[in-house]
Amino acid sequence: MPNHSDAQSTVLLSSPTDRALEGDTLAVVQAIAQAAEDRKGVDLSILRVDAISTLADYFVIVTGLSKAQVRAIAVAVADAVEEGFERHPIHLEGQAEATWVLLDYGDIIVHVQMPHEREFYNLEAFWGHAERVNLSAID
Repeated sequence: MPNHSDAQSTVLLSSPTDRALEGDTLAVVQAIAQAAEDRKGVDLSILRVDAISTLADYFVIVTGLSKAQVRAIAVAVADAVEEGFERHPIHLEGQAEATWVLLDYGDIIVHVQMPHEREFYNLEAFWGHAERVNLSAID
């Protein structure tokens, strides 16, 4: 017997409004990636997790090589999203320690990590079944 919520999801995902929202979300992801790259973040990874998690649609993961750089990347991301999309993080965590700063925008969660945290927690492996997104292929 078909699951009613699955049928609803299919209808919702195929509606023009949801396709427009997906485009808006990708535009925010692109702005986040650009801000991280502008601050010399390394090993940028984007995972599409909407099919496997209710936490968010996308994870953006980037490494900063010092605490100052982690903070600078997080500030640059927050500024870019605020200026370009008038959005603020729903939740912001880790700025004081600056070994792992998390910016939660609801549909996008940004993880800015020091190399040790990135290696130890290995979010890409944990979310290994998520689709990896290549932003240069989206235009």
